[in-house]
Amino acid sequence: MDFLEKRYLFTPGPVPVASKVLLTMAQPLIHHRLPEFSKILEEIRENLRYLFQTEKEVYFFASSGTGAMEAAIVNLFSPGDSVIVVSAGKFGERWLELAISFGLNPVVISVPWGKAVKPEEVEETLKKNAQVKGILVQACETSTGVKHPIKEIAEIVKEREVVLVVDAISALGIYELPMDAWGIDVMIAGSQKALSLPPGLSFIAFSEKAYTLAQKAKLPKYYFNLFQEKKAYEKRTTAFTPAISLLIGLREMLKRIRELTLEKLFEHYRILSLACRKAVKALELEIFPEIPSESLTVIKTPESLRTGELLNFLRTKIGIVFAGGQDHLKGKIIRITHMGDQTLLDLVIALSALELGLNLFGYKIELGRGIKSVQEVLYEYYEKILS
Repeated sequence: MDFLEKRYLFTPGPVPVASKVLLTMAQPLIHHRLPEFSKILEEIRENLRYLFQTEKEVYFFASSGTGAMEAAIVNLFSPGDSVIVVSAGKFGERWLELAISFGLNPVVISVPWGKAVKPEEVEETLKKNAQVKGILVQACETSTGVKHPIKEIAEIVKEREVVLVVDAISALGIYELPMDAWGIDVMIAGSQKALSLPPGLSFIAFSEKAYTLAQKAKLPKYYFNLFQEKKAYEKRTTAFTPAISLLIGLREMLKRIRELTLEKLFEHYRILSLACRKAVKALELEIFPEIPSESLTVIKTPESLRTGELLNFLRTKIGIVFAGGQDHLKGKIIRITHMGDQTLLDLVIALSALELGLNLFGYKIELGRGIKSVQEVLYEYYEKILS
């Protein structure tokens, strides 16, 4: 890429980080066992509860989101326990891999990539498997962009002796997902997606039901031991050395979210995703997921399109970084994130580059058609603000 070009990151993790947050993390390090850092931890813990919409403690680890997924497994279950795994994409498969790795007995609900699990499928599987102790599912399956019906599944699980474990890594902070109000038992998040931070932090919160189950769990654990972290939090510290710079950035990001409010944040992502989907339809392309998440737009690419060459060209020659498909979807989809430090006008840049790439690599379309659609959504949005 030419040194005069600017790079725009539209991948669904990592995502663009605000310059103010980056600069905050560049401050000189402070020691993690001093009262000064304990005060920062208190602020972070309070604002994490606001983000999760829970009165329960939210724990964090220096790891990717997969670390919190593993923490859920080892803190909740014992060897041989049966769990329902919703496998509808790359990250649903990760739940399955974790369950197998720790000697659990997975009951798999296989859902075609791009489709959302049906609540009745979950209910029927529960009825047939009375021994099940947990359900493992994504809120948003990032590999396909699909949005699973978490509220409806939580209703089914609420009165049962089963815990609902939700990977919300690419959902929390993007759309409504209130942990306590919906009865989600375990919710997981990661720093590099919806939280608009660099990779390296994961988060997990337990309901009372999940906490009770965890007290009986017999799987081995050391670093991801929540009871160990709980004791440390009660002393206003952490069990191990935390990712200090990332936590400083997290404090800044959570402060910004609190000041903006979750309602306005959700509206921002709703408009971004709506505008992008309308643009895709204006370009006569197909949205891949059956029920699209506000977190990202996933486009099914035409067979005539040289998708890999297009993505490589946009990245190396123009500085626009989209994500392609994983596994059998490689070369068949384009993923455009709406997460991170992204303004509504950034979407105009993304669509402008996409239109150019489409025309250059096998899919002829009238230039400006998608951009016009985005501008129409933005015009309507700002017109309401002005009125």
